[in-house]
Amino acid sequence: MNTSTEVIAGVGLADQARKSLWPARLDWLQSASGLLLALFMWGHMFFVSSILISKDAMWTITKMFEGYFFFGTAHPWIVSVVVACVIVLFVGHAFLALRKFPINYTQYKLFRGHQKLLRHGDTTLWFWQVFTGFALFFLASVHLYLMLTRPHLIGPYESADRVWTENMWPLYILLLLAVEMHGGIGLYRLAVKWGWFAGSDANASRKNLKTLKWAITVFFLVLGFATLAAYIKIGIEHAPNYGQHYVPTWLQNAPGAVK
Repeated sequence: MNTSTEVIAGVGLADQARKSLWPARLDWLQSASGLLLALFMWGHMFFVSSILISKDAMWTITKMFEGYFFFGTAHPWIVSVVVACVIVLFVGHAFLALRKFPINYTQYKLFRGHQKLLRHGDTTLWFWQVFTGFALFFLASVHLYLMLTRPHLIGPYESADRVWTENMWPLYILLLLAVEMHGGIGLYRLAVKWGWFAGSDANASRKNLKTLKWAITVFFLVLGFATLAAYIKIGIEHAPNYGQHYVPTWLQNAPGAVK
């Protein structure tokens, strides 16, 4: 027979609400989507920077993604499908990240006071991640929409025309700065949060990760600005022939060349 103490202690426990697992699940989804977007960003940068090798190299990469070497003809809609998937991932990641943004001026003031009081490097990095993430809502959306609706205008001349003659280069400068800062900080914070590459000395591991984060950021910024400069140079040279599609060297005199 139960004692009165046991009965009283158990009253209402069966009806007590369990803690929801959804905050943890949403946090995991935010981390996973951010990682996928960062990896895509790196791959995209390497593909786009093929212009630094040659116009033919960039054309080859572009047509590869359009299925030209598999189907025998280019299908730009394949690129649109990929971009649509990236947009879904981008919007989903942004929606999940908004949960942690300051939602009003009072919360922002509290955070800034906390940041100034502690003067902690990772807190400052979080602030810049939020700032660049907010900027990406606008900057990345423009670029993704153009790639979604005009996949046939990707190529050495086509991309250079967009950058220079269509005056997109100021947006791409801001986009490059925002995406590399946001992605680099995000990957660093993911590694710290989930304990990736953690050693026996947590402080030393964090210091090494931060050094690696800045090295990666500088590398991709240098690569990105060199790539953008190449497109601007080609765009200036090609401006009198704006709208003309690039034909690779080995197809320039061949019948049925891709135009």
